[in-house]
Amino acid sequence: MSITRIDTSARATKINIHNGTVYFSGQVPNDVTTDITAQTHDVLAKVDAILDQAGSSRDHMLSVTIFLRDIDRDFAPMNLVWNEWLANNQRPARACVQAHMAREAILIEVCVIAAVAD
Repeated sequence: MSITRIDTSARATKINIHNGTVYFSGQVPNDVTTDITAQTHDVLAKVDAILDQAGSSRDHMLSVTIFLRDIDRDFAPMNLVWNEWLANNQRPARACVQAHMAREAILIEVCVIAAVAD
């Protein structure tokens, strides 16, 4: 069974596609100087771009894991952005947990598994 690997570095691969399923690395915001609302918009824009690059879309997401640095403070405002982003799309299975981030300024990281679009 073949695996397509897109954008591989010394440490990880950004996108793996296997048997019609897309797996991609955790995405963090480009601008970590902003609040959770802006960081969530930033990350979800990256998710859209990666889904497109992998031949998928929001409607084909199967599972999403969201990591928040401070779930008590950031869960509600993150969900406002999330709900707007998914307003007219299918809903994936989702988990949201609090986590220590690689850098203090990162407030959110998102991991997605999706199906390749038909």
